[in-house]
Amino acid sequence: MMLKAVINRNDRVAYSLIAIVSVVVFAAVVLLRYDAVKINPGFDAHIFARVNAVINFMVSVLLICGYAAVMNKKYELHRNLMLTCILLSTLFLVSYIAHHLLAPETHFGGSGGLKYFYFFILATHIVLAAIILPFILFTSYQSLSGDFAKHKKIARYTFPIWLYVSITGVLVYLMISPYYS
Repeated sequence: MMLKAVINRNDRVAYSLIAIVSVVVFAAVVLLRYDAVKINPGFDAHIFARVNAVINFMVSVLLICGYAAVMNKKYELHRNLMLTCILLSTLFLVSYIAHHLLAPETHFGGSGGLKYFYFFILATHIVLAAIILPFILFTSYQSLSGDFAKHKKIARYTFPIWLYVSITGVLVYLMISPYYS
């Protein structure tokens, strides 16, 4: 049995909100590259990077569980898992901003093929992370408003990109963390 809509459809408002949230989050993340807070928070600010890696790992696992749930027609479980992924991703964003505001910039210290692999993973992670948010919000909106045909159609693209971003987020952390000072 499919779920019922939990919000009323209002595409104009929803699309506007999705666009505003996506642009604001993207701008905030871009601005982080230009202005870091120059204070000592009194603790190792790289703790936020560890938190981010744990959150990304949890999102990866929950995305896979959500996929399995929908394949087994456990739609309520699927919805709850996906909403948990969105909540965790929101916490990730807060932690990501805190990390980049408070921690000094870290450069990858590896060399050779490992360095090229790291930068390939990092580059694809950054590009896909930059574009995934509106897809996540749009996919969620389609489901919550009861348009499951559109939800299914866009989720075919959103799911693998979101999963890739969450997995590569963990990989990037594992590869850069030895160089945190």
